[in-house]
Amino acid sequence: MTTISITDLHGAIFDVDGVLVASPHEHAWREALAGYADPKRFTTQFYQFYVAGKPRLDGASVTLKQLGVPRASELAGEYAEKKQAIIDQLIEAGRFKAFPDAVRFAAALCDAGLKLALASSSKNADAMLTRLTLPDGRTLLSIFSADLSGCEVRKGKPDPELFLLAAGALGISPSECVVVEDAPAGVRAANEGGMASIGIARLHDDDLLRNAGADLVVNSLDEVDVVALKSGVLRTHSVLESVGHA
Repeated sequence: MTTISITDLHGAIFDVDGVLVASPHEHAWREALAGYADPKRFTTQFYQFYVAGKPRLDGASVTLKQLGVPRASELAGEYAEKKQAIIDQLIEAGRFKAFPDAVRFAAALCDAGLKLALASSSKNADAMLTRLTLPDGRTLLSIFSADLSGCEVRKGKPDPELFLLAAGALGISPSECVVVEDAPAGVRAANEGGMASIGIARLHDDDLLRNAGADLVVNSLDEVDVVALKSGVLRTHSVLESVGHA
């Protein structure tokens, strides 16, 4: 094990979709694609690589362009609106759930004294997190000191603007933050912002996250050593993989 002297971490910034919540975003994007292209071409791999973590209009535009849809730029707004209408219906119907490991991890960091922030490009994060509860009855949203979800930024991920705003809202420097992400675009945004990053490979897309530059990649957030993290060291309980990040 390589030991690196680093500054203590004081904050954790979480993406929502795919990290905290198994949300219906991918389903909504795929269903809304009918009439533009074959929805079967919108695979999970396509969603992770091109859409996950990006602002809605950016996701719509890149999807139509990558699938070769004529007048993609012109139709992106319409496609994004169709997707939004579908996801509103799915959320209202309760078609989502929290990842238990993420709930445990976020609660443990909060109990350890770290400040927590939400930084998702999704404008639907609050609607989901207010409906999810911790074992003690608090809403999942209540343990986060800052909520930047859906905040308007000049550039979406992989630009670090949203994460930098989250660090500012917590009142700490970027170097004192760790970002928890499931999308390569989010990992790259964390790196560009000078923050440590944990990649959660729920879809077994470990290589995508490592190639994006994640400092630590895990298949479950239960693997992360919270005690070490409080001291600024990213590693798993088994210490098979570790990294310090100043």
